[in-house]
Amino acid sequence: MTLDSIGGAGGAWLIAALVLGIAELAAPGVFLVFLAIAAAITGVAVLVLADLPVAAQLASFAAWSAVTVMIGRRWYTDYPVAAADPLLNDRAARMIGQVARIDVALVNGAGRVRVGDGTWPAQGPDLAPGTDVRVVGVKDGVVVVEPLGSTASTPA
Repeated sequence: MTLDSIGGAGGAWLIAALVLGIAELAAPGVFLVFLAIAAAITGVAVLVLADLPVAAQLASFAAWSAVTVMIGRRWYTDYPVAAADPLLNDRAARMIGQVARIDVALVNGAGRVRVGDGTWPAQGPDLAPGTDVRVVGVKDGVVVVEPLGSTASTPA
């Protein structure tokens, strides 16, 4: 089987589309699929217009790549993909509601707390080291805490 038997340059573009589509499935990133669509459109154009010069093929691929990426970007803006865990990569937001322990005394509203395996700068009422607190917010990388059993809620 030669390149000429599968449509010459048009077949090459269609094979490139297939390879890009498979690569998208192997390493999903929602980007290669748009290049695969552009390659498929270019492949069909080359099959229809057999004498299309290489420069025009490359220009077609570049133009269709830009168009499909813009369409895809708009699509994912209008219809975002719902995540199973929206806080997966938001460590600060995941801390809200957790119980922490004062590591360095909160004096004049500032100190450090231990949350999980790390310590964070904290703000809240003056408290001694070892006091258990609840994380009620995170603001600019500073954990906002309140003593356990407190009914007041500090805005994040």
